Amino acid sequence: MSNIDPLKKKFETKSEKVRVELRKYLKEKGDAKIDEVSFAQVVGGMRGVKSMIWETSQLDPEEGIRFRGYSIPELRKVLPKRNEGKEPLPEGLFWLMLVGELPTDDQVSWLSAQWAKRAEIPKHTEKVLEALPADTHPMTQFSTAILSLQSSSEFANRYAEGMNKSEYWEATYEDSMNLIARLPRIAAYIYRRVYHNGDHIAPDPKLDWGGNFAHMLGIKGEDFKSLMRLYLTIHADHEGGNASAHTTHLVGSTLSDPYLAFSAAMNALAGPLHGLANQEVIKWIFKMCESLGTNSPSKEQIADYVQKTLSEGRVIPGYGHAVLRQPDPRFVAQKKFAEEYIDDSDVVETVWKVYEVVPDILKSLGKVKNPWPNVDAHSGALLVHYGLNQFSYYTVLFGVSRALGVLSSLCWSRALGLPLERPKSVTSEWLLNQVR
Repeated sequence: MSNIDPLKKKFETKSEKVRVELRKYLKEKGDAKIDEVSFAQVVGGMRGVKSMIWETSQLDPEEGIRFRGYSIPELRKVLPKRNEGKEPLPEGLFWLMLVGELPTDDQVSWLSAQWAKRAEIPKHTEKVLEALPADTHPMTQFSTAILSLQSSSEFANRYAEGMNKSEYWEATYEDSMNLIARLPRIAAYIYRRVYHNGDHIAPDPKLDWGGNFAHMLGIKGEDFKSLMRLYLTIHADHEGGNASAHTTHLVGSTLSDPYLAFSAAMNALAGPLHGLANQEVIKWIFKMCESLGTNSPSKEQIADYVQKTLSEGRVIPGYGHAVLRQPDPRFVAQKKFAEEYIDDSDVVETVWKVYEVVPDILKSLGKVKNPWPNVDAHSGALLVHYGLNQFSYYTVLFGVSRALGVLSSLCWSRALGLPLERPKSVTSEWLLNQVR
């Protein structure tokens, strides 16, 4: 195959068309009103304010996430798969998000090979990780390792040399491709260092991006490779307003390179109200089982424990979402995976029983907008079933996946020439004077 990068060329053509049209209407219709902001939105974290362009996915309160118009059930059918596998390859989703077209099998094979070629981790990154105490939280290690790669940033180096603005997208693309390629090796290095005494596993060049990640983690079986492919696909993007995505966009808007922007995004993902929630769910389930004295509680026992949790002023982790008003399609996809691949698992069965119990209890409170499970309600149980029971590592898996969406969107931001993000803030006195 020639040295021409077909994905980069396709992205250049697509993004230039959108850039020209946006500039045209910015000049002609720049004062057109798109949305209004309420008092509650100013005080409540700008919830629902339409204020950024995010090409790769859109979140509907009823239908859930759509990647370039495709729902998760549709993606499981139409994205290329490995050999006779049933789960989509994350490489295919990245292609779709970047250029808005479903890739062919050959295009996905090309992308897998590209990432394999770019995946080598520099020795200084390993040294940086080894300099940290082994009990440092895996997300801290992950963010630090990403920052250590910044010295090889094509964007930073070319910007220092006087790169033209028209080339920003290309340097961002190259950095994004290199970073995505390296993330599974970094993440697996951290996992084996922290939980397996540094007994590392060499990559298998014959495997795809997600399958190779599963291999380097050291968890055996083709089913786990299938789970990683699905996991890395469904966690990849959730439009631009969530904390890690918005952080990537905000930091990138300063013309910080993808390494700096994505490391910052991982610091946002590490928060208990964002990506850290996936480990809180499984911890809550195990605490419940320990309290009840059984690994297979009945629905009645679960209902009592849920009521007790709520009466103590605590939330049920894994339930509720800032936007969704139906069960999260990512939860449903994982449930279907479990129904297909897993015959007997106490922890999975417990998750399903919780799903049957919790929504009705939350609805009875009369003040819960979304009583349904989100993606975090199921992911931990699947990981535990396959032997990955180190809860503090779960958010790293989330981070590897989230790179696909936020970095493809960062390429769009630079291709469209989006400016520095700088919203207007107000004092509480000013705000209260508007409604008194």
